[in-house]
Amino acid sequence: MTEVVGRDKVRWGIMGTGWIASQFARDLEHAGNAVKAAVGSRTAGSAEKFAAEYGFARAYGSYEEMLQDPEVDIIYVATPHPVHKENVVACLEAGKAVLCEKPFTMNARQLEQLVETARERNLFLMEGMWTRFLPPIAQARAWIAEGRIGEVRLLQADFGFRVGWEPEGRLLNPDLGGGALLDAGVYPISFASMIFGEQPQHVWSTANIGETGVDEQFSVLLSYSEGRSASLSAAIRLNLSNEAVIYGTEGKIRLPLFLAGKEAYLHVNGQDEPEKFTDDRTCIGYAFEAEEAGRCILEGRMESNTIKLDESLEIMKLMDTIRGQWGLRYKSE
Repeated sequence: MTEVVGRDKVRWGIMGTGWIASQFARDLEHAGNAVKAAVGSRTAGSAEKFAAEYGFARAYGSYEEMLQDPEVDIIYVATPHPVHKENVVACLEAGKAVLCEKPFTMNARQLEQLVETARERNLFLMEGMWTRFLPPIAQARAWIAEGRIGEVRLLQADFGFRVGWEPEGRLLNPDLGGGALLDAGVYPISFASMIFGEQPQHVWSTANIGETGVDEQFSVLLSYSEGRSASLSAAIRLNLSNEAVIYGTEGKIRLPLFLAGKEAYLHVNGQDEPEKFTDDRTCIGYAFEAEEAGRCILEGRMESNTIKLDESLEIMKLMDTIRGQWGLRYKSE
């Protein structure tokens, strides 16, 4: 990878031109240390249209061509998750740093290979868990660290939406890694990992496996050391509250629409009114993870302290365990 330490900006390439790629590309406008360098697609027409719409300097009709561009420092992998492993490996072998959209991979075995490759090549790699970097969630972490709600004992969080009935679509197709766990459930599961700072000692879960063979909804109860617990749910055929509540011995923190919300509420025992935090961001929220990746690269760090590779790997192992309780496997495995 081209030397970047000492510079003030990193040059981004985007692999893929779908919806999530467009969201991220739009938000790069708000990342102060980012330059829109290139986009790669499987067709030249798609890449050129994307580059023109979102202001990227160069468009490539194949991923391989973009990976050979010496003016690209880091790749945002925005392809479907069944091909994340091969795409990330290609980026790393080309000497590029990587921010990979969640879920990182299909399973922990695949992710172990990516982590090993990144560390062998001394390259930055991070999971695109963008919610970790949103100001309301950062504020919740700060309130907890300050002891404002005492000892955290319980977490309740869910994320669910009702997708239309498209059996061949990405979310309902097992061949495309469909289901609630990998697409939606990774959010509350990763959130629980962030809140408790460790992985659970015991896992109990249940799921509704739909007629296409994927989990349309699930619930999981996680128990941690010292009697702490998390109750989590996710769905792709149900609209859920999409809220997180963190309960402590001295109060609670409520995050409405915790994935992308702009508010956080601190309720301290004995106080009539909650303390409200409001985020006035004008971006969607992907800019924060982009800036963090940029900072790490400019400082010569191989990982982000906010979401380390070992934690991402433990989260993937937990999702493997949960899926194993349902007997759900994908053909690619």
